[in-house]
Amino acid sequence: MFEKKRGRIFLYCVSAVIFFCLFLVTFRDRSDWLEPRKVQVVFFGDSVCGLVRDDTAIPSQVGRLLDKTVFNGSFGGTCVARLWTGEKTDYPKDAISLTALTKAVAARDFGAQQTLHFQGTNTDYFEDTVDVLETIDFSSVELVVIEHGLNDYYSGVPVENEEDPWDERTFTGALRHSLKALKKANPDMRILLVTPTYTWYEDLGITCEEYDLGYGRQEDYVRAEMEVADEFGVEVLDVYHNVFPHETWEDRQRYTMDGFHPNEAGRTLLAGMIAEYLQQEPAGRENRM
Repeated sequence: MFEKKRGRIFLYCVSAVIFFCLFLVTFRDRSDWLEPRKVQVVFFGDSVCGLVRDDTAIPSQVGRLLDKTVFNGSFGGTCVARLWTGEKTDYPKDAISLTALTKAVAARDFGAQQTLHFQGTNTDYFEDTVDVLETIDFSSVELVVIEHGLNDYYSGVPVENEEDPWDERTFTGALRHSLKALKKANPDMRILLVTPTYTWYEDLGITCEEYDLGYGRQEDYVRAEMEVADEFGVEVLDVYHNVFPHETWEDRQRYTMDGFHPNEAGRTLLAGMIAEYLQQEPAGRENRM
């Protein structure tokens, strides 16, 4: 009995050694075998760009208008900031927040994103989108368009931490980290921030001029975004002021499906504005990062 047991232990040990040797021989870092994908324009955003992903989507229309290859790296329901409440990320979408994704781009390491399996409404495209983002060669990307901020405002993310301007749990702190990471990935890449549009909240019967979770109204987030853009020397397109008519409550039906997600007319309007802006020469900004 003892001899049989010792024999089994010996076989287990031999098997473990063989497995370990094969692992060392065959293991390669993902970045070594993923085939780089060449894309001219990458969009990062929330459901404004991510909810609709057909030919009428904002990134798709911008690509046609500019005659550029565009990838839509937007994820609905995500923020610029992380929403953690402890030392570790306890909210799965934190790994696909703008600050987490851009850090993954800069480090060429999407390990945290690849461990996630999303369940829920309108998340069926999440894993495939992460897979493609991981393959994009950002050193050859000409332009990144960032359409974000609405979820930070709507979720009650603080605009700023005066004691720590780089606090990733604040809107401006996370935005600073994101811009720094993108500039590290490709210092020559053009970056355009697109502000959130004017929004209505039908279930509350109020607009973004009244909705405030204690950190300000939507316009405060827009102004903060514009200040960070100036701080980092990147471009910003203001689509909050004077784009969607909002003189009456019924105006929400002209360009939105529900008060904040743009309908097809709204997507066409926004895509046209973004493309028209991008066809101009980049505005000269001094980089004060």
